[in-house]
Amino acid sequence: MDTPRRKYDSLKRATQALETRAEIARAARKLFVEQGWAATTVRDVAREAGVSVPTVYSVYVNKTGLALAVADAADLSADGPRMVEELESETSPARQLAAMIGYDRRLYERSGEVIVPLREAGRVDPELAGVHSEGRRRGDQTRRQVFSGWSDMRMDVETAIDVYAALCNIDVYLTLINERGWSPDRVEQWWNEVLTRELLLVDGQP
Repeated sequence: MDTPRRKYDSLKRATQALETRAEIARAARKLFVEQGWAATTVRDVAREAGVSVPTVYSVYVNKTGLALAVADAADLSADGPRMVEELESETSPARQLAAMIGYDRRLYERSGEVIVPLREAGRVDPELAGVHSEGRRRGDQTRRQVFSGWSDMRMDVETAIDVYAALCNIDVYLTLINERGWSPDRVEQWWNEVLTRELLLVDGQP
């Protein structure tokens, strides 16, 4: 039977391991944003995180693993559980649409600085190409599942997914924020207005 001390030692080790993973992911995110993917090495990440190079490899295997960790952290920053809870609790298509838009707004607002460098790196690095495409695939799958439950749509599900992707994406968000001076709230409101009008039949109007 374990003594209380041994139990606490095990908990302490598990906590320290999680902290190390998080610290490495934070360091990778910082360097990817500041230096770009190509210029960032595993040694750089280890130095920034205050750990050894073998520790980085043991936790994330390789540089692509680090990129996946940064991408996953970006998804977590957008509070996916909140979106799922809203989708499950709301039956109105307009409100479910708002839940998905809210998630994307949070994702772009909190992690846009990571999404763009990872996407650009994927255009020249085959190993990274899948990181961005997988994120898009998961987003499309969520929308496919939600849209399939709506009966009052102006178009078929696959076209609706394309229209959503064309309007609600990181490039549109950054253009409106950085070049046109919009606030995140204004972007989210506009997305709701436009996508509701484009995707849904309102009051029986064609």
